[in-house]
Amino acid sequence: MSPCSSSLLKSCLSTRQSFFPTPRHISCRRRKFTPAAVHPSAAGWLGKRWAEYQGASNWDGLLDPLNPTLCSEILRYGDFVQAAYCCCDLEPCSPSLLRLSGLPCSGYRVTRSLQATSGTRLPCWAAAAVPSSLSRQSSWIGFVAVCEDDSELARLGRRDVVISLRGTVTFLEWLDNLRATLTSAQAAPFRPTPVHRSKPMVECGFWSLFTSPAPAVSLPSLRDQIRDEVRRLVHRYAGNRGPDISITITGHSLGAALAVLAADDITAILGCGAVRVTVVSFGGPRVGNAEFRRRIEEQGIKVLRIVNTSDIITKVPGFVVGDQEEDGLCPNWLLSKTGWVYADIGHELRVRSRRTANVAACHDLRHYLQLVNQLGDESSPESDEEQGPASGWRWQAVMAGGTFEYNVS
Repeated sequence: MSPCSSSLLKSCLSTRQSFFPTPRHISCRRRKFTPAAVHPSAAGWLGKRWAEYQGASNWDGLLDPLNPTLCSEILRYGDFVQAAYCCCDLEPCSPSLLRLSGLPCSGYRVTRSLQATSGTRLPCWAAAAVPSSLSRQSSWIGFVAVCEDDSELARLGRRDVVISLRGTVTFLEWLDNLRATLTSAQAAPFRPTPVHRSKPMVECGFWSLFTSPAPAVSLPSLRDQIRDEVRRLVHRYAGNRGPDISITITGHSLGAALAVLAADDITAILGCGAVRVTVVSFGGPRVGNAEFRRRIEEQGIKVLRIVNTSDIITKVPGFVVGDQEEDGLCPNWLLSKTGWVYADIGHELRVRSRRTANVAACHDLRHYLQLVNQLGDESSPESDEEQGPASGWRWQAVMAGGTFEYNVS
């Protein structure tokens, strides 16, 4: 474990800088920082009801209207993704990270940094034209953190392990995003697919980023990094008669797709029901076909997708073929031959923004968090029983702070 990893989360959460996932070069400059808005129920007490908020009942009765405690939890996980974004251009042990000030008490400790490797190789002429910062074969993509604060353990009702994954930043990641054909998603350990079913398949580019190692620098794949750290944490905390353990994987855009793949893999290696695994994703694209969705559901993985109805990224890649009668110009059987038939996975929390031609603005993580916060403000306050006992430590669900100026060229 890195000597500075315990400072990573507190350092990252101090900054709300994010990157719009656009293929054009973006220069982001902070002009002015304003105090962050705090949701009034940011310290909602979960206690014995924690599994309900993690999707044990598919969030029945919590999404419409949006439960204020669930709202604050969504915002809290959004902060973890913001942390992954603000550190994507810094080395995990960079001295600049240690100098940054963060939240005084997050309750979590970062135990491992995560890197992803692209399976795409640029030709020599293209590699020379792209800045090295955008053409890196492997890049920092997120972290694993575990809750260790006693007050937060009591509030959450369990020991939470968070895996946070940022969205697209590098040029090679964008190229992988465009590899939208489906490829077989081999579970580990191997489980044969029944003969009457089609094979679970996922987007080729996402799978490549998840499973590609970098042997030149002795870097295992993102999948192996997550496996090793999850096994280590579960082994450490599962047998000490402490609180229950949950694994929450959160991400935005590309990170949302990788979060679903990670949840599928973690459940496969730990076993169904061993640990509750939940995905909280923001602006995630489609990941796999209907058979992959069935595998996710059969393993008991709960996926909560926060979707902006104006965000085109949540409607790609591929097509969705439903069970309803065909009413389009292209029959379902013909679409199924294209290798582009996907399925939406999980339960959706839809947020709405004004229609705009600015695709990047609709997809921005900070915009998502603002919309979720607005939706939470429309809900009624929590009952006194749900707030739980008073605690000396409270998580502040910090919203996107500051005013930013983006120069797109």
